[in-house]
Amino acid sequence: MKAVFALSASALIGACTMVPPPNSTPPQPQGYAVPFDVPVRVGDLVVTPKKMVEDSRCPMNARCVWAGRVVVTARIVGPGFSDTADLTLGEPFGTNGKMLALVSVRPEKTTQAEIGPRDYRFAFEAR
Repeated sequence: MKAVFALSASALIGACTMVPPPNSTPPQPQGYAVPFDVPVRVGDLVVTPKKMVEDSRCPMNARCVWAGRVVVTARIVGPGFSDTADLTLGEPFGTNGKMLALVSVRPEKTTQAEIGPRDYRFAFEAR
């Protein structure tokens, strides 16, 4: 009886360790444009866009004197380090000897509608 109980208990414990922790989304493959809180591989880094700091882009159906910019706070995890930084669209960012850039933000801004947080998609690339 003790042997059956021990086997049942160890099977139960083993099953518990296989359950992934809550909110642990595996990173999307390199090249994917991801929404907020979804990680993506960028070379040997994993980048997760966390929040919008600034989206002052000129709407695509307007004339502007300044093109504007996008700044996104992102979590960057690499071999042996974790960092949080504000990344600006088109500007390279370096951390722990690694370089990356926020290379695209979708959708384009328009004068007709606001962009909701769930609508944004971000693409990053290793530099």
